[in-house]
Amino acid sequence: MFSFDYQEVSDLKLDTVVITNWVNKVISKYNCTTGEIAFIFCSDSYLLEINKEFLNHNYFTDIITFNYCEGDIISGDIFISIDTVNSNAKEYSVSFENELNRVIIHGVLHLLGFDDKTEEENEKMHELEDEALNLLKTISQ
Repeated sequence: MFSFDYQEVSDLKLDTVVITNWVNKVISKYNCTTGEIAFIFCSDSYLLEINKEFLNHNYFTDIITFNYCEGDIISGDIFISIDTVNSNAKEYSVSFENELNRVIIHGVLHLLGFDDKTEEENEKMHELEDEALNLLKTISQ
């Protein structure tokens, strides 16, 4: 089950049916089952407070993922800063929608056990994001 919530930002009018279908396909690709996943879209300041309170980090980020997975049931809370997604889209010269989808699937990949702390892990994560974004293109056509 998926939920889409907004904190300190406007509703993005996302196609939640397409996103749900896409995320379910990505999760099933790894032989896992979708549990409860909450996407919380928020402002930079809201996510900064989460970062400080729960991770003791005092800096802005585009995403924070809280993993509640049990075995192969994928569950968690994925907080996404719309402000940072917007600025990153401009910095990387991609559409807001493309960057948002990349960040959404980035959080899901974290729930699936992938990390991005080392350069090698980061490269692998980017590869997996690209694969998932290609899958999204086939779903939304």
